[in-house]
Order: sequence, then structure tokens, then C-alpha cells
Amino acid sequence: MGCHRSFTVKQAQSLGITGKVQNASDGTVTGEAQGDESSLEQFVQHLHKGPSAASVSKVDVKDVQTKDGERGFSQ
Repeated sequence: MGCHRSFTVKQAQSLGITGKVQNASDGTVTGEAQGDESSLEQFVQHLHKGPSAASVSKVDVKDVQTKDGERGFSQ
């Protein structure tokens, strides 16, 4: 799962997106991201593809409350 998280962080940083990503107890990768609408759309497209060594079965997206003062993207 480490390659999923580092891929996600790299994509987020390249698009100027802030937030976090982590492994969930059920083996999935979960996270939160915030940025402008265009960047978030590109980010989701990258997530659907995933890293070359991964098999992405689905990506669920839902709106959440934004966080003031968030400066980076962590794992």
C-alpha cells in the first residue's frame, strides 16, 4: 500500500492540493484533499489510474468541510 500513498502524495503536491492520505484497516486507501475545482478533477483522474504497480478497483468521492490553514499533503 505504500506505493499508493506515495503516488497520491506526489500527484497532490504536483497539483497544489493539500490534505492527507492513509491506509484504512480494511486494506483500502483513504484520504482528504482540498484545492481548486480544476486541480481536484485532475487529481481524481490520477487516482482512477493509480501507480503502474497498482490495480485500482474504484474511487469514491464525496464533499467534506474544508480546513483553514492546511499547507501540505501528508501520509
